[in-house]
Amino acid sequence: MLLHIRHETLYRYDRPAKHSVQSLRLTPRTETGQRVLAWNLTAPGRQSQQIDAHGNLMHLLTLDEPHEEIHITVAGAVETEEVTDSAPADRGRLSPLVYVPDTELTHADEALLEFAARHGVKQPGRNEVMRLAHAIRDSMDYVSGATEVSDTAARAFSLGRGVCQDHAHVMIACCRALGVPARYVSGYLLTGRDDHIASHAWVDVWLAEPERWFAIDVTNGVPGSVQHCRLAVGRDYLDACPVRGVRRGGGAETMSAKVEVSGDGLQRRPATPRPRLLQQHAAQQ
Repeated sequence: MLLHIRHETLYRYDRPAKHSVQSLRLTPRTETGQRVLAWNLTAPGRQSQQIDAHGNLMHLLTLDEPHEEIHITVAGAVETEEVTDSAPADRGRLSPLVYVPDTELTHADEALLEFAARHGVKQPGRNEVMRLAHAIRDSMDYVSGATEVSDTAARAFSLGRGVCQDHAHVMIACCRALGVPARYVSGYLLTGRDDHIASHAWVDVWLAEPERWFAIDVTNGVPGSVQHCRLAVGRDYLDACPVRGVRRGGGAETMSAKVEVSGDGLQRRPATPRPRLLQQHAAQQ
């Protein structure tokens, strides 16, 4: 499938920020099942790029002059295809064992440990991964705004609701509790609907047989498909989030995002972006 993608992110500050540094993981990965045909990133300030430890292309954006907003736009075309067992396994730059230890965001508390033991297995195949994902989906309603970006898997699970980031973190926490490697994936999803106006998140789980990563979209209860475009992978959201930064000054901050994805004649019209007040402690006054 040929996916056409456009993603705009706008940060606004109530007074000028003196200095900002943003880490951008906004360029799709080139790997088995996915090929970038064209991609362009537009943003103010100085840019440099590097490949991070997880194999993601990261742009470092630096603004040294006072500024009241940062407008970041990426757009391009990505070709995706179904990945079969006969295709070369994309093992990544790091051993799957790197994705077994938990992180602060994916630490399993007693409730998650019990849930994982009840619904998961230590050497899962595709069917076992799907069953665990469906159990999580049945236990956690998708409710936009129910959680904060800093909330842990345990917190979201205890609430019984969250967004795709929370579903992914809970899935990762359950897998790691069983000793199964699992990693966070950020990217885009072609839906054909107006209700998905942001980037998406899902999970790669390491299968015992065949030995390869298996992508599972917990929020939608489906395996990864040609409608998924992969941006970045990591141990959790913090490793793979599309935009992450720090600044000095600027006061309160609002962020709005708009994503448009089309492919094979299926077009999704973006809804009006809704500003979101971010936590003010993210700014260094």
